[in-house]
Amino acid sequence: MLARVNSAALLGIDAYKVEVEVDISSNFPRFDIVGLPDAAVQESKERVRAAIRNSGLEFPQRRITVNLAPADVRKEGPSFDLPIAVGLLAATGQVPTDWLADTIVVGELALDGLIRPVAGVLPIAVHGRDEHMRHMIVPSHNVKEAAIVRGGPDVFPVTTLSEVVQLLRDPDAMLPAMFDASELSALDDPTYDIDFSDVKGQEHVKRSLEVAAAGGHNILLVGPPGSGKTMLARRIPTILPPLSLDEALETTKIYSVCGLLSCNEALVTKRAFRSPHHTISNAGLAGGGSYPRPGEVSLSNHGVLFLDELPEFKRDVLEILRQPLEDGFVQIARAQASLTYPARFMMVAAMNPCPCGYFGDHSKACTCTPMMIQRYLQRISGPLLDRIDIHIEAPRLKQSELMEHGRGESSRLIRKRVNQARRMQQSRFEGTNLHCNAHMQTKQLRQYCHVTDEVKELLRNAISQLNLSARAFDRILKLSRTIADLAESPDIQVPHVAEAIQYRSLDRKFWG
Repeated sequence: MLARVNSAALLGIDAYKVEVEVDISSNFPRFDIVGLPDAAVQESKERVRAAIRNSGLEFPQRRITVNLAPADVRKEGPSFDLPIAVGLLAATGQVPTDWLADTIVVGELALDGLIRPVAGVLPIAVHGRDEHMRHMIVPSHNVKEAAIVRGGPDVFPVTTLSEVVQLLRDPDAMLPAMFDASELSALDDPTYDIDFSDVKGQEHVKRSLEVAAAGGHNILLVGPPGSGKTMLARRIPTILPPLSLDEALETTKIYSVCGLLSCNEALVTKRAFRSPHHTISNAGLAGGGSYPRPGEVSLSNHGVLFLDELPEFKRDVLEILRQPLEDGFVQIARAQASLTYPARFMMVAAMNPCPCGYFGDHSKACTCTPMMIQRYLQRISGPLLDRIDIHIEAPRLKQSELMEHGRGESSRLIRKRVNQARRMQQSRFEGTNLHCNAHMQTKQLRQYCHVTDEVKELLRNAISQLNLSARAFDRILKLSRTIADLAESPDIQVPHVAEAIQYRSLDRKFWG
C-alpha cells in the first residue's frame, strides 16, 4: 500500500515542494524514514506512533517506509510529523485520498495528537499559491500568516490529528479561514508607544536623524554616557515611512522562518528595530550555522539595526557588515547550499568618544591618554566608517535643557516630511530597483546630483581639508540630495552641501 502527501521545506526564506511517500508492506514490523532526514525528522517516528494511537486510530504493525523526496536535499525540523501521519492513515485506508493530490500539509505532532505550530508557514503558503495548490492544512496557531497570502490555497486550521481525519473524511464540514483585511490597514498608520517628542534638546541630532530617515542613510552617534543616544535611536522607526505590502511580506517571511511570529500576528506591520549585544558572533549577526538561519542583519530588513557601543564589537564581526551595507543582501555559503538572505537595513550605531566616555564633555574631565583614545577609535576600520553616511555628536544635555517641561516635535510631524522626501525619491527612481538616495550608485549620482561651480568649489575644499575618500565624497553627494529633497528643492544648493559636509566632520576630528 502506497500513499503520497504534499508538504514543503525551507531553503533560505523560500519553500520548495517535499513529497512524503509512505509505503506499507507485510514484512517484519519496522519504521524507516529516508530522504536525508535530520535527528528531529527521525524522531518523528515516535511522535507519529503515539499520536495515532492516542487519537483512537490504528497504527499498522507492519514494515513502514517513508521517503521524503527530493532525496538529495537534507530535511530538518518537526513540520513533517503531520504529513507522515496523514500518509500512514491514507495508506491503511483510514482516511480517503481524494484531497491529498492538491493539498499541502504541515505540522508538528504532540504525543496526545495535538498539533503544534511550526516555523516558515508563510513562505510555504506562498509556495502553495505558486504551485496552484487548492488546500492547505496548517496548525491553528499558524493560520493567520498562511491566510494572508492573497490568491493562495484555502487554509484549514487544525488543532488535533482527529480534526485532520474528520476534515479529510468530510471536507464540507469545515470552512477555510478567511483573510483578515484589518492586518493590511495597520500598515498605513502604525502606532508606537514611544515618540520623538519625549526627547529633550538635541535638536541638531534630531535633524540628522530626520535626514538619515529621509534618505535611508546609515548614521553614527558619538557622545558621552547618558546623552540620549539609545533613546534617540529607538525612536527612528517612528519617523520612517510605513512598510509597503511587499516590504511587509518579505520581512514577515524572515520572521516566519525564524519562528518569531506570534499566533495573533499575520504580518509584520512595523519596521523592525534590532539591537544585538556587542558579544554577538559572526553567525548571529550575518546568519549561518550548520543549518543556515537568518541573522540580525536580515531580521532588521527594511528596518533599523542598532549597534550600541560600536567599538566593543569584535572587529571581524563588524567587517561582515560591509557586504550587506553595500549590496542589501547577505550570502551564506555552505557545502550543502549557498543561501541569500535580504538585508536592506538602516544601520544606526552609537559609541563613546573615548574609553572612559568623557572626551570633550563640558561637565566631566576625560581620564584617557591620547594613545588610549586613538587605539579605541581605531577599533572601527576606515572602510566600515566610510559606509556610514552621517557622523553626529550627541553632547550631554545642559541642566537648563533637562529642566525644560516643553515637548519637542512629534514623530508624526517629522514622518510627514520624511514621507514627502521619500515620495520624491520614488518618483525619481521609478522603474529601477532603488528605493532611496542612500542606494544610489555611480550612474545615479551623475544623473541626479548635478552641482554648480560654486558647489564644486565647496566640495573641493572639503576633500582637501577633511582628507575624504572617494566613497565619503559620494556619501556627501547622496546626503546633499536628501537634504535638497527635504527642502523640496529640485537642485542641490550650497546650503544643502554645507549641511551634508558637517555630518562628516568626525572624519577629521577623530580619525584624521
